Formats: sequence, structure tokens, C-alpha cells
Amino acid sequence: MELPVKNQSGQTVDTITLDDAVFGVPMNQTVVHQALVIYQANKRQGTHDTKTRGEVSGGGRKPWAQKHTGRARQGSTRAVQWRHGGIAFGPHPRSHRMELPRRMRRLALRCVLSEKARRGRLICLESLDGVDGKTSSMAQLLDRLGISGSALVVTQNPQENVIRAAHNLKKVWTLPVNLLNADELLRRGTLVLTVDAARQAEKLWAVEPHGRRGQRATTELGSAQPVGGDTEGAQRPRNRNRP
Repeated sequence: MELPVKNQSGQTVDTITLDDAVFGVPMNQTVVHQALVIYQANKRQGTHDTKTRGEVSGGGRKPWAQKHTGRARQGSTRAVQWRHGGIAFGPHPRSHRMELPRRMRRLALRCVLSEKARRGRLICLESLDGVDGKTSSMAQLLDRLGISGSALVVTQNPQENVIRAAHNLKKVWTLPVNLLNADELLRRGTLVLTVDAARQAEKLWAVEPHGRRGQRATTELGSAQPVGGDTEGAQRPRNRNRP
């Protein structure tokens, strides 16, 4: 995929060819939806709590006699059917955290990045050297790029001047490229990506790792084998528990 590269004045100065393995992936709505649900669930603190009938104060005396009153028997005024009583099946503190497989997480990120590029919501920027840490410099940059809504500014490494400049802008957020995820991309309308960050993204997510230890480095002949894989013809160890 080929995209124009703009400078800080909003003018096109060059073009960049992005790897289709990262920026040209077909949209998989199922994976993206699952990733978004898990990201949002992991943000929940889980501190909600309601009181049961044993935790509500009062209600120690039996309201009336068990028999001969013509009314239903009651043991406490703090039972769940009473006003000011306890809650029967209310929420209690717990963890809402869910795990997302690494391949699904990486695929969801590549899908959203590709969708941003296809819809014209991805802007490649030459550099951010003109941002001096003041809010006005970031606001002027976004105005020159034609961005009026929410935006996510992604750099190769954390830059203090960029973070300070975007701190007071409500709809602007900054991230280093290694912390980028599908949730942050979906929450913002436009993605501003520097050229260095785009190249770093290709190095991080172009190759899908294999196994727990990742993919073994490619040899000089261009062949790569996954770590821990069985080579052809190799004899496997015999199970000593068998006779």
C-alpha cells in the first residue's frame, strides 16, 4: 500500500510504501469485536458491591409472631422482599479480566490499521520536530493536517514534547508504537503516524511468531524453522513409562 507523506505544514513531500502484511489485511469483524470486548472488560475495576440480608443493619427482631396473625411468616425486616432489605443476587467485587490470545490480538490490530488506511484515516507524517511542547503547536499541526475530530498521534518512541503538547487537547492522545492496540485505534477517528513509527510497526507485526519463543531468526539461506519444532527424520525420545 502506498500513501503520501506530509510535512508539518500539511504539504505532500513524498510517498511511502507500507507492507501489506500490516496495512493491507482484510477486515475481520469477529476478531476485532472480540478484542474490543476483552479490552473494555479489562478496564473494569470490579469494585461494585451490594449488601446481602446479613450485611444490612437492623432486622434482628422477628417482626411478628410465627402463627395466629393471619399474615405470612417473617423472620426479619431486612429480608430481600422488604423495603430497606438486602439484595439477593446483587454484584460483588470480582475481577472481570479476560485473556486474549496473542495471535488474535495482533490480527485485530492489523485489521484496524488496514481499515484506517483504506478509509483515508491514516496520515503519515514526516516528523514531529516542530512540536515544542506547547499546546498551540500541536493544535496548529492538526489544523494544517485538516484534523478537526479525535486523533491518535503515534511516534516511534515516547517524546516528552509531543506528550506535553497534546495533554490539554481533549480529543488528542499520544502513544509509542509498541503500545498501540485495537482499542486505542477504534476510539479515535484519525491516526497520525510518523514514518519512523510506520517502519517500526512493520518490524513488530509483519511476521507472525510461532510457538512460545517466537520465530527463529532467518538463516543466510532464507529458511526459518520454528523453535521447538521436530526436524524431519529425527528420532523422538522413548517414553520410559511404557514397557
